Amino acid sequence: MTFSSLGLSEPLLRAVADKDYETPTPIQLQAIPAVLRGGDVWASARLSEGPRLAPRPVRALILVPTRELAAQIGESIRAYGYRLPVQLKTQIVFGGVSINPQMMALRGGADIVVATPGRLLDLADHNALKLSAVEILVLDEADRLFNLGFADELARVLALLPARRQHLLFSATFPPAVFEFARALLRDPLRIEVAPKLPPSGKAAILQRAIEVDKPRRTQLLRHLIEENKWSAVLVFVATKYHTGHVAEKLRKAGLRAEPFNGEMSQGARTANLAAFKDGRLRVLVATDVASRGIDIAQLPVVVNYDLPRSATDYTHRIGRTGRAGETGIAISFISADTDAHFRLIEKRHGLHLDREQIEGFEPEEPPLPPPADPTGGIKGKRPNKKDKLRAALAAAAKQTAGGGRPASRPSA
Repeated sequence: MTFSSLGLSEPLLRAVADKDYETPTPIQLQAIPAVLRGGDVWASARLSEGPRLAPRPVRALILVPTRELAAQIGESIRAYGYRLPVQLKTQIVFGGVSINPQMMALRGGADIVVATPGRLLDLADHNALKLSAVEILVLDEADRLFNLGFADELARVLALLPARRQHLLFSATFPPAVFEFARALLRDPLRIEVAPKLPPSGKAAILQRAIEVDKPRRTQLLRHLIEENKWSAVLVFVATKYHTGHVAEKLRKAGLRAEPFNGEMSQGARTANLAAFKDGRLRVLVATDVASRGIDIAQLPVVVNYDLPRSATDYTHRIGRTGRAGETGIAISFISADTDAHFRLIEKRHGLHLDREQIEGFEPEEPPLPPPADPTGGIKGKRPNKKDKLRAALAAAAKQTAGGGRPASRPSA
């Protein structure tokens, strides 16, 4: 299959050729025809052929959980749409920077807005944009948009949208909360699931390893593994914003080019560190889970779980930063005495059983702790909490907007 066989417009086909893309990915093979059959295409014929109104009404809204993902998607839209006969105006808006330039940029409207929910609501409150003409709503990394701090904002965004619209949901994982939302909002959606593509060797694209080490020696082991294996780039996940700076500083003192990446940093610092990591000027990026969603880093060989993720779902997203686009990658998890039981629960959730490794000179001295009395082991998704209430409110908002009438046929992915 080629891109030309998917029904894309000629300008988009030329833009794809300019990017040297030859073969669609499995998800593209299924999603693109489905979207086209629904009559609403985010940056192709339908949007580009519509009347030019002043100010331009927002016709496509793409919601994402992180600033970096918003910027990445916006850049892709502009790259793919520059050959269209009528140029689409795309605006990227997110928090962490001054709102005034974004308000100025939205004067005259926009065809497509890529946004994080909080900043989108801020702009709506300032009357900088209106969402009453939105035809297509895209939720990327949908499960993250249901997390605490996003679910209530998403419910407020839905209340600003017209009832008649197409919905496209994308996420590597679909936990129960996403299914609940989809059932409430969508009618007869087309569900697309694509299994990870195996490389020609038949081996898994991501080699997963579990290495036992005492917690105080994790940084030393990390340094040893990087130098011993001559890894050119390593994405290291830690549990807290403080640890991003702490671990990065230790690695720098050991002679490795390392910098932190977390949600408390200024947008300028986040952008600079991510750019340095992508272009090879930075060898190690030490990050919280803000880097686990949607960020595309070409040819990233290794991901290290310095701290295990609290959520089994986040484990999938973390290791998914490597082994992308046909490449192979390595995902390493450090297992300490107090995290052994938690990792076993993560393994159980994903149907895994990884042999525990020990590295010579770093053998652990502390024995594993007994399993916790709580069978959930602290993994999210079992005990009701404030997040469940927010998700219920979100589902209620979805039902309310869904009740206002919809097109007779609206495939969704």
